[in-house]
Amino acid sequence: MKLLRVGTAGAERPALLDAEGTLRDLSGLVDDIDGALLADEEALARIRAAAGTGELPTLDAAGLRIGPPLARIGKVVCIGLNYHDHARETGAEPPAEPVVFLKAPDTVVGPDDTVLVPRGSAKTDWEVELAVVIGRTARYLDSAEEALAHVAGYAVAHDVSEREFQIERGGTWDKGKNCETFNPLGPWLVTADEIADPQDLSLKLWVNGELKQAGTTAEQIFPVGEVVRYLSRFMTLYPGDVINTGTPAGVAMGAPEPKPYLRAGDVVELEIEGLGRQRQELKDA
Repeated sequence: MKLLRVGTAGAERPALLDAEGTLRDLSGLVDDIDGALLADEEALARIRAAAGTGELPTLDAAGLRIGPPLARIGKVVCIGLNYHDHARETGAEPPAEPVVFLKAPDTVVGPDDTVLVPRGSAKTDWEVELAVVIGRTARYLDSAEEALAHVAGYAVAHDVSEREFQIERGGTWDKGKNCETFNPLGPWLVTADEIADPQDLSLKLWVNGELKQAGTTAEQIFPVGEVVRYLSRFMTLYPGDVINTGTPAGVAMGAPEPKPYLRAGDVVELEIEGLGRQRQELKDA
Protein backbone atom coordinates (compact mmCIF):
# COMPACT_ATOMS: atom_id res chain seq x y z
CA MET A 1 0.00 0.00 0.00
CA LYS A 2 0.95 3.63 -0.54
CA LEU A 3 -0.09 5.52 2.59
CA LEU A 4 0.06 9.29 2.85
CA ARG A 5 -1.29 12.29 4.74
CA VAL A 6 -2.82 15.29 3.01
CA GLY A 7 -3.97 18.74 4.05
CA THR A 8 -2.60 21.83 5.73
CA ALA A 9 0.35 21.47 8.10
CA GLY A 10 -0.80 20.19 11.45
CA ALA A 11 -4.24 19.20 10.15
CA GLU A 12 -3.43 16.40 7.71
CA ARG A 13 -5.85 13.53 7.12
CA PRO A 14 -4.84 9.93 6.37
CA ALA A 15 -5.13 8.79 2.77
CA LEU A 16 -4.18 6.01 0.39
CA LEU A 17 -3.05 6.08 -3.22
CA ASP A 18 -4.66 3.08 -4.89
CA ALA A 19 -3.32 0.92 -7.70
CA GLU A 20 -4.99 3.15 -10.32
CA GLY A 21 -3.42 6.29 -8.87
CA THR A 22 -6.65 7.53 -7.26
CA LEU A 23 -6.35 9.31 -3.93
CA ARG A 24 -8.61 7.72 -1.30
CA ASP A 25 -9.70 9.07 2.08
CA LEU A 26 -8.85 6.85 5.08
CA SER A 27 -10.23 9.14 7.79
CA GLY A 28 -13.36 6.99 8.13
CA LEU A 29 -11.21 3.98 9.00
CA VAL A 30 -8.26 5.34 10.99
CA ASP A 31 -7.45 8.55 12.85
CA ASP A 32 -3.97 8.97 11.36
CA ILE A 33 -0.94 7.19 9.97
CA ASP A 34 1.46 6.75 12.85
CA GLY A 35 3.38 4.13 14.80
CA ALA A 36 0.25 2.85 16.53
CA LEU A 37 -1.36 2.11 13.17
CA LEU A 38 1.74 0.47 11.75
CA ALA A 39 1.91 -1.85 14.76
CA ASP A 40 -1.78 -2.81 14.42
CA GLU A 41 -2.00 -5.65 11.92
CA GLU A 42 -5.80 -5.80 12.15
CA ALA A 43 -6.15 -2.11 11.28
CA LEU A 44 -3.78 -2.50 8.35
CA ALA A 45 -5.77 -5.51 7.17
CA ARG A 46 -8.97 -3.44 7.27
CA ILE A 47 -7.31 -0.78 5.11
CA ARG A 48 -6.16 -3.40 2.60
CA ALA A 49 -9.61 -4.93 2.44
CA ALA A 50 -11.32 -1.56 1.95
CA ALA A 51 -8.78 -0.58 -0.70
CA GLY A 52 -9.47 -3.82 -2.56
CA THR A 53 -13.22 -3.19 -2.77
CA GLY A 54 -12.87 0.36 -4.09
CA GLU A 55 -15.30 1.59 -1.43
CA LEU A 56 -13.05 4.25 0.07
CA PRO A 57 -14.13 7.84 -0.72
CA THR A 58 -12.05 9.65 -3.31
CA LEU A 59 -10.21 12.91 -2.65
CA ASP A 60 -9.55 15.62 -5.21
CA ALA A 61 -5.76 15.85 -5.31
CA ALA A 62 -5.73 19.17 -7.20
CA GLY A 63 -4.10 21.81 -5.02
CA LEU A 64 -4.03 19.48 -2.01
CA ARG A 65 -0.83 19.66 0.04
CA ILE A 66 0.93 16.38 0.78
CA GLY A 67 2.32 16.29 4.30
CA PRO A 68 4.83 13.88 5.83
CA PRO A 69 3.39 10.37 5.47
CA LEU A 70 3.90 9.63 9.17
CA ALA A 71 2.63 11.47 12.25
CA ARG A 72 4.11 11.52 15.76
CA ILE A 73 7.54 10.25 14.74
CA GLY A 74 9.42 9.08 17.81
CA LYS A 75 12.96 9.57 16.53
CA VAL A 76 14.85 9.94 13.29
CA VAL A 77 18.06 7.89 13.31
CA CYS A 78 20.54 8.57 10.51
CA ILE A 79 23.43 6.61 9.06
CA GLY A 80 26.37 8.59 7.68
CA LEU A 81 28.84 7.54 4.98
CA ASN A 82 26.82 4.47 4.07
CA TYR A 83 27.52 4.33 0.32
CA HIS A 84 30.82 3.18 -1.16
CA ASP A 85 30.68 5.84 -3.90
CA HIS A 86 29.86 8.65 -1.43
CA ALA A 87 32.80 7.67 0.79
CA ARG A 88 35.08 7.75 -2.25
CA GLU A 89 33.92 11.18 -3.41
CA THR A 90 34.47 12.72 0.03
CA GLY A 91 37.86 11.04 0.51
CA ALA A 92 36.68 9.09 3.55
CA GLU A 93 37.53 5.52 4.46
CA PRO A 94 34.46 3.27 4.51
CA PRO A 95 33.50 2.96 8.18
CA ALA A 96 34.05 -0.33 10.00
CA GLU A 97 30.71 0.14 11.77
CA PRO A 98 27.71 2.33 10.89
CA VAL A 99 28.12 6.04 11.65
CA VAL A 100 25.05 6.99 13.70
CA PHE A 101 23.55 10.40 14.46
CA LEU A 102 20.06 11.68 15.24
CA LYS A 103 17.73 14.21 13.69
CA ALA A 104 14.92 15.72 15.74
CA PRO A 105 11.45 14.72 14.54
CA ASP A 106 10.56 18.41 14.21
CA THR A 107 12.92 18.67 11.21
CA VAL A 108 10.43 16.54 9.23
CA VAL A 109 8.25 18.41 6.72
CA GLY A 110 6.21 17.43 3.69
CA PRO A 111 7.88 16.34 0.44
CA ASP A 112 7.09 19.58 -1.39
CA ASP A 113 7.31 22.01 1.52
CA THR A 114 9.77 24.92 1.49
CA VAL A 115 13.29 24.18 2.75
CA LEU A 116 14.88 27.04 4.68
CA VAL A 117 18.56 27.92 4.25
CA PRO A 118 19.77 28.65 7.80
CA ARG A 119 20.94 32.13 8.74
CA GLY A 120 24.69 32.37 8.26
CA SER A 121 24.79 29.27 6.09
CA ALA A 122 27.35 29.02 3.29
CA LYS A 123 27.31 25.23 2.80
CA THR A 124 23.74 23.90 2.71
CA ASP A 125 23.87 20.56 0.89
CA TRP A 126 21.46 17.99 -0.53
CA GLU A 127 21.23 14.23 0.17
CA VAL A 128 18.60 11.88 -1.27
CA GLU A 129 18.10 8.93 1.09
CA LEU A 130 16.03 5.79 1.55
CA ALA A 131 14.03 6.12 4.77
CA VAL A 132 13.06 2.98 6.68
CA VAL A 133 9.96 3.12 8.91
CA ILE A 134 9.79 0.74 11.85
CA GLY A 135 6.57 -1.22 12.43
CA ARG A 136 7.44 -3.53 15.35
CA THR A 137 9.43 -2.82 18.51
CA ALA A 138 13.02 -3.89 17.85
CA ARG A 139 15.59 -4.58 20.53
CA TYR A 140 18.67 -6.81 20.44
CA LEU A 141 17.87 -8.38 17.10
CA ASP A 142 20.10 -11.25 16.05
CA SER A 143 20.01 -11.17 12.25
CA ALA A 144 19.36 -8.97 9.25
CA GLU A 145 16.47 -11.24 8.27
CA GLU A 146 14.84 -10.75 11.67
CA ALA A 147 15.45 -7.02 11.37
CA LEU A 148 13.67 -6.74 8.02
CA ALA A 149 10.61 -8.35 9.59
CA HIS A 150 10.40 -5.28 11.88
CA VAL A 151 10.21 -2.83 8.94
CA ALA A 152 6.75 -1.43 8.18
CA GLY A 153 7.72 0.35 5.00
CA TYR A 154 9.91 2.78 3.12
CA ALA A 155 9.84 6.41 2.01
CA VAL A 156 11.93 9.08 0.29
CA ALA A 157 13.90 11.31 2.66
CA HIS A 158 15.91 14.44 1.93
CA ASP A 159 18.65 14.65 4.55
CA VAL A 160 19.44 18.35 4.07
CA SER A 161 22.77 19.21 5.71
CA GLU A 162 24.78 22.32 6.51
CA ARG A 163 28.39 21.19 6.08
CA GLU A 164 30.13 24.04 7.90
CA PHE A 165 27.87 23.58 10.93
CA GLN A 166 28.30 19.81 10.67
CA ILE A 167 32.06 19.52 10.21
CA GLU A 168 33.86 22.80 10.87
CA ARG A 169 32.20 24.08 14.03
CA GLY A 170 33.33 21.39 16.48
CA GLY A 171 31.31 18.82 18.39
CA THR A 172 29.06 16.29 16.71
CA TRP A 173 27.33 16.33 13.34
CA ASP A 174 23.97 17.12 14.91
CA LYS A 175 23.98 20.90 14.59
CA GLY A 176 24.51 20.65 10.83
CA LYS A 177 21.61 18.23 10.52
CA ASN A 178 18.86 19.63 12.74
CA CYS A 179 18.04 22.99 11.20
CA GLU A 180 14.39 23.81 10.58
CA THR A 181 12.84 21.94 7.59
CA PHE A 182 15.96 19.78 7.10
CA ASN A 183 14.12 16.46 6.61
CA PRO A 184 11.42 16.46 3.91
CA LEU A 185 9.76 13.03 3.98
CA GLY A 186 7.39 11.32 1.55
CA PRO A 187 5.23 11.60 -0.47
CA TRP A 188 4.22 8.08 0.51
CA LEU A 189 4.94 5.45 3.08
CA VAL A 190 5.12 2.36 0.88
CA THR A 191 4.51 -0.81 2.88
CA ALA A 192 7.34 -3.32 2.93
CA ASP A 193 5.39 -5.96 0.99
CA GLU A 194 5.58 -3.72 -2.12
CA ILE A 195 9.39 -3.50 -2.06
CA ALA A 196 10.84 -6.82 -3.19
CA ASP A 197 14.43 -5.85 -2.38
CA PRO A 198 15.43 -2.63 -0.58
CA GLN A 199 18.97 -3.15 -1.92
CA ASP A 200 17.79 -2.77 -5.53
CA LEU A 201 16.35 0.75 -5.67
CA SER A 202 17.56 3.66 -7.78
CA LEU A 203 17.90 7.11 -6.19
CA LYS A 204 18.09 10.40 -8.12
CA LEU A 205 18.32 14.08 -7.23
CA TRP A 206 18.29 17.21 -9.39
CA VAL A 207 19.18 20.82 -8.54
CA ASN A 208 17.59 23.42 -10.83
CA GLY A 209 16.91 20.65 -13.35
CA GLU A 210 20.51 19.34 -13.39
CA LEU A 211 21.00 15.72 -12.33
CA LYS A 212 23.37 15.64 -9.36
CA GLN A 213 22.85 12.21 -7.79
CA ALA A 214 22.10 8.96 -9.60
CA GLY A 215 22.78 6.00 -7.36
CA THR A 216 21.48 2.66 -6.19
CA THR A 217 20.93 1.15 -2.76
CA ALA A 218 23.08 -1.75 -3.95
CA GLU A 219 26.04 0.56 -3.12
CA GLN A 220 25.14 0.68 0.57
CA ILE A 221 28.02 -0.38 2.81
CA PHE A 222 25.58 -1.57 5.48
CA PRO A 223 22.32 -2.88 3.96
CA VAL A 224 18.93 -2.06 5.46
CA GLY A 225 18.61 -5.28 7.43
CA GLU A 226 22.06 -4.89 8.95
CA VAL A 227 21.40 -1.22 9.82
CA VAL A 228 18.21 -2.11 11.70
CA ARG A 229 19.89 -5.06 13.44
CA TYR A 230 22.89 -2.93 14.43
CA LEU A 231 20.82 -0.05 15.78
CA SER A 232 18.70 -2.43 17.85
CA ARG A 233 21.83 -3.33 19.83
CA PHE A 234 22.27 0.28 20.98
CA MET A 235 18.73 1.66 21.19
CA THR A 236 15.17 0.39 21.15
CA LEU A 237 13.41 1.07 17.88
CA TYR A 238 9.67 1.65 18.21
CA PRO A 239 6.85 1.64 15.65
CA GLY A 240 6.91 5.00 13.92
CA ASP A 241 10.65 5.54 14.27
CA VAL A 242 12.41 6.51 11.03
CA ILE A 243 15.90 5.55 9.84
CA ASN A 244 17.62 7.58 7.09
CA THR A 245 20.05 5.11 5.55
CA GLY A 246 22.63 7.37 3.87
CA THR A 247 23.16 9.00 0.50
CA PRO A 248 24.98 8.02 -2.71
CA ALA A 249 27.65 10.07 -4.47
CA GLY A 250 26.89 13.45 -6.01
CA VAL A 251 26.53 15.82 -3.06
CA ALA A 252 27.88 19.37 -3.23
CA MET A 253 30.53 18.60 -0.61
CA GLY A 254 32.10 16.05 -2.98
CA ALA A 255 32.16 18.39 -6.01
CA PRO A 256 35.23 20.37 -7.21
CA GLU A 257 35.65 23.96 -6.09
CA PRO A 258 33.70 26.14 -6.16
CA LYS A 259 31.28 23.71 -4.58
CA PRO A 260 27.68 24.34 -5.70
CA TYR A 261 26.01 24.62 -2.31
CA LEU A 262 22.34 25.50 -2.16
CA ARG A 263 21.04 29.06 -2.02
CA ALA A 264 17.62 30.66 -1.70
CA GLY A 265 15.80 30.35 -5.03
CA ASP A 266 17.22 26.93 -5.87
CA VAL A 267 14.83 24.06 -6.62
CA VAL A 268 15.67 20.52 -5.54
CA GLU A 269 13.82 17.48 -6.90
CA LEU A 270 14.46 13.91 -5.82
CA GLU A 271 12.97 10.46 -6.25
CA ILE A 272 13.46 6.83 -5.35
CA GLU A 273 12.20 4.02 -7.55
CA GLY A 274 8.70 3.00 -6.45
CA LEU A 275 8.60 5.48 -3.55
CA GLY A 276 7.64 8.72 -5.28
CA ARG A 277 9.11 12.14 -5.91
CA GLN A 278 9.76 15.35 -3.94
CA ARG A 279 10.20 18.98 -4.99
CA GLN A 280 11.38 21.80 -2.74
CA GLU A 281 12.03 25.47 -3.34
CA LEU A 282 14.63 26.98 -1.03
CA LYS A 283 14.17 30.25 0.84
CA ASP A 284 16.21 32.09 3.46
CA ALA A 285 15.28 31.39 7.07
